[in-house]
Amino acid sequence: MRYFKFKGFHLLIFFHVLAATPVFSSSDFSNQLSTNFLDIAKKAEVFDWMVKIRRKIHENPELGYQEFETSKLIREELDKLGIPYKHPVAVTGVIGFIGTGTSPFVAIRADMDALPIQELVEWEHKSKVPGKMHACGHDAHVTMLLGAAKILKQHEKEIQGTVVLVFQPAEEGGAGAKKILLAGALENVSAIFGLHMLPNIPVGKVASRTGPIMAGSGVFQAIISGKGGHAAIPQQTIDPILAASSVILSLQHLVSREADPLDPQVIIGQAAVQRCNATVIFHGEVEPFYPPTVNNGDLHKLFQNVAVNLLGTDKVNVDMAPFMGAEDFSFYQEVIPGYLFMLGMEYNSSEPFQSLHSPYLKINEDGLPYGAALHASLAATYLINYQQNVTQLG
Repeated sequence: MRYFKFKGFHLLIFFHVLAATPVFSSSDFSNQLSTNFLDIAKKAEVFDWMVKIRRKIHENPELGYQEFETSKLIREELDKLGIPYKHPVAVTGVIGFIGTGTSPFVAIRADMDALPIQELVEWEHKSKVPGKMHACGHDAHVTMLLGAAKILKQHEKEIQGTVVLVFQPAEEGGAGAKKILLAGALENVSAIFGLHMLPNIPVGKVASRTGPIMAGSGVFQAIISGKGGHAAIPQQTIDPILAASSVILSLQHLVSREADPLDPQVIIGQAAVQRCNATVIFHGEVEPFYPPTVNNGDLHKLFQNVAVNLLGTDKVNVDMAPFMGAEDFSFYQEVIPGYLFMLGMEYNSSEPFQSLHSPYLKINEDGLPYGAALHASLAATYLINYQQNVTQLG
């Protein structure tokens, strides 16, 4: 999760429409399957396996496009499970396949990268790499997708299509999702699901919404130039510090102004008031702009049905407030119907809250089975409903 700092052929088109706007309905079979998935994920041998994986990844964090050991661990686990995969994709990415190997295809995604943060949590499995930490829960994301892979592999004969496992690099500013798409790894996929853990939602609860759920983001550089001189005769100088201060204050008023927040004239104009020159450089190539994350409405209905069946109505918030973090999952949503939801992994409600990207972040591993089961259930249920809709329309 990314934060601002303060932080062709008509037949093909026809099938795309079917994938993008299916009429989802629950079935006894899919509900039973989902419940079974959670039971499997909670088994001691599965839970302990996931915890071991998560802690190993946590101890060895790797930054974007450097996730070589994490990628290796993922491939080793997929080999043990007998799951075929493609690698490398987008440098370190891994794309796995479970099911028939034929259409329809649905994807479930996890990001792999860590952050350039020194961990300050003192525990047995603290990061062993100075200056690097899984402070956004991506270690748990990888673990839960592997958990879902384990569950789905056990039920592979029941999967009515193909589940695509997306282990993606470089979510944190590197736009790994965009590179996954450019590699053509998801060309046949008709829907994609993802999750993000949150440390302020209790274990066993989830939250999401239809439509916009997260912000877009981008980075720019402003260079303000003045003229130096002696402090005793400031009238003969042009002070860029004063101009920069004015720019900072003016930027805070953008929300209440009738101006495009990306309009460089706000900065240039304020600099000119102080007799300074300003240049604004947008770093879209160095650090890509992330679009807003916007959840597909039909997939929202599917999520609500699956989550309520699995967790109970009181454990599912389907009208969470959008927030200003950014996610490169949004790149998938620009080309594929996609859905991102938040998973509760609150460590201890009695302790002071530590946000994502905090060096003190701790997560509750009891949430791992829920993420694994939801991943598996959403993918399996989507494929069941897709086949039902195709049959009805046929």
